[in-house]
Amino acid sequence: MTSYVIEAQVKYETIQSSKLGEERELKIQLPRGYSSDNNKTYPLFIVFDGDYMFEAVAGNVDYFSYWEDMPEAIVVGINQAGKRYDDCMYSEQNSLPIDTGASFFEFIGMELIPHIERVYKAGNFRVAVGHGETANFINYFLMKPNPLFQGYISVSPELAPNMIDYLPETLAKSQSKIFYYLANTNNDAASIKQMAEALNKDISAISNNNLYFDFDSFEGPSHYSVPTHAIPKAIEGFFKVFQPISKKEYKEVILELEISPVLYLQEKYQAISDLFGIDKQILINDFKAISAAIEKNEIYEYYEALGKMARKAYPETLLGTYYIGRFYEETGEPKKAMRTYQAAFTLKEIAGLTKDLMLEKADLIKADFGY
Repeated sequence: MTSYVIEAQVKYETIQSSKLGEERELKIQLPRGYSSDNNKTYPLFIVFDGDYMFEAVAGNVDYFSYWEDMPEAIVVGINQAGKRYDDCMYSEQNSLPIDTGASFFEFIGMELIPHIERVYKAGNFRVAVGHGETANFINYFLMKPNPLFQGYISVSPELAPNMIDYLPETLAKSQSKIFYYLANTNNDAASIKQMAEALNKDISAISNNNLYFDFDSFEGPSHYSVPTHAIPKAIEGFFKVFQPISKKEYKEVILELEISPVLYLQEKYQAISDLFGIDKQILINDFKAISAAIEKNEIYEYYEALGKMARKAYPETLLGTYYIGRFYEETGEPKKAMRTYQAAFTLKEIAGLTKDLMLEKADLIKADFGY
C-alpha cells in the first residue's frame, strides 16, 4: 500500500534517549509529496530550538519546495525548552562540549538521526539550523572527520571563545562540500555582532572550492525576529543549483561561458544528483535558456548535444528533434534538417514548438534548395 501526504503534515513524536536519560519531544514535517512506498529520499533539516524555530524553518521549506526552488524535504525540530543551557554546555578550557552538552551531541548523531532514517525516507543531504547558543553548537558537528551535516544555518550565534579559530580552520580544510550561512542583526548584543563579523572576515578569506559561504547583517530585526529574515536567504543560497536558470544567470554566466553551455547544463543537473540524491528532470526553462545562448552566440554546433539531451528527457516531444534540426540547418546539411523537421509530425508539441512550425521550417528549406 502506498501512502501520500497531499499537504505538508506536522507530526508530534517523542524519542526515548539513553544518552540524555529522558524522553525528548520532536516536531516533524513531512513534505506534501511524501510517499512511503517509492525509492525517493528527501533532504533532512534538523532544527535546534525547535520549540520556537521549527515553524520558521518548516514554513520556508514548504514554501520553497512548493515552487520547486528547492527539493521537498523532511524537517525535524527538537524541543529544547528549559534544556537549552544544559544541551549547549561546553568546556571553558577548550570550548568543546562537556557533560550534558556532550550527551546532547551524542544524542543527535547516535540516536536522533538514525531514528529518523529508520522511520522516514531521509536522504544524505542534511542541514542543521541554530540560533544563539544552538547556532554555536551546530558547529561541533562540522568539526567531526566526516561532518554529520552538509549545510549549516547559524543565526546570531553566541560563539564559544575558541570557535572563532576552530571554524575557519575546519572550513579551510574541508574535503567535502559544505554550505555555511551566517547572519546577525544590528540589534544583537555587541559580543554577538563582533564575533559574527570577525568570523565573516576570516571565512570570507578562505579559498576552498568545497565551501559555499554567505553572510548577512540585517538592519532592524531584533535578536529573536532575525531568524525569519535569515532562513529564507540561507535556503535560497543552499539550493541555488536546484533552481531554474534565472535571467541573471543567463546573462552573467551562461552567455559568458568559455565551455559548452550544454556541458554547463549537464554539470548543473549532475550537481543536483550528487548533492541531494535527486535525479531531477531537466526543466523546459533550462533547455530554452541554453538554446537561447546557442542562438545568441551563434555556436550552433552545440545543438547536436542539446538535442540528444532533450530527446532523452522528453522523448515523446518535438524538443530534441527541433534542436537536432537546427544543428543540421546551421552546419551545412539542409537535406538532413528538412527530413528531421518532417519526421516530427508524430511527436507531441511542447514549449511553443508546434507541428506546423516544424513543417514550415521543412518547407522553407525545400523551397530554398529545390528539394
